[in-house]
Amino acid sequence: MTFMNTKDYKDKDSILTWLLYFYMLGMMAVIAAILTAAMTLQYANGELPCPLCLLQRAAMFGVCFGIMQQFKHGYSYRNTGISLIFSLLLLIISVRQTLLDIYPRPGHEYIGSAVFGIHMPVWSIFIATCLILALALQLLIWGSETQWQEKTVTKFPVLKILATILSIYVIVIGSINFISVGVQCKFNECHTFSYQLLDHK
Repeated sequence: MTFMNTKDYKDKDSILTWLLYFYMLGMMAVIAAILTAAMTLQYANGELPCPLCLLQRAAMFGVCFGIMQQFKHGYSYRNTGISLIFSLLLLIISVRQTLLDIYPRPGHEYIGSAVFGIHMPVWSIFIATCLILALALQLLIWGSETQWQEKTVTKFPVLKILATILSIYVIVIGSINFISVGVQCKFNECHTFSYQLLDHK
């Protein structure tokens, strides 16, 4: 019987650590792409997000925040928990909106365009479910917090650069979204008719 030597164990740990951070980077990249698509529809097509849509975006930014903490401080259950809580919040909000809009009636029709025949609240249910499953899978594969926390992303220069760039991008689109909410809603209830701060009527 052949046993792995110390070097083999180190190589295996290094590969698993790289896969862990690449996995989290992939999750954040997908969320960033979804947020970018949503904001493109807002600015290119003039589709203003409803209050529940804005809360769904906030939940997605929260998931990204938890992942960014993983890159900054190292892998931990606390940071995974942050992402998991916001994923659950996204699921609750999207289910709430879908139940409100599933039977169209005056004042409660689906907001915005359908993508592949499915509106964003329903997509958000799929997204939230996939995120929860992805985070559960992450815990199953990389279950030992202490084993991976010491092996930070700094050991992988290319991944660190990509994580930094993507984190900055998420922060930028988050800031644009925050400013846009102020312009759209001012200090009143958000609506989907116009940008209140620019409405002089």
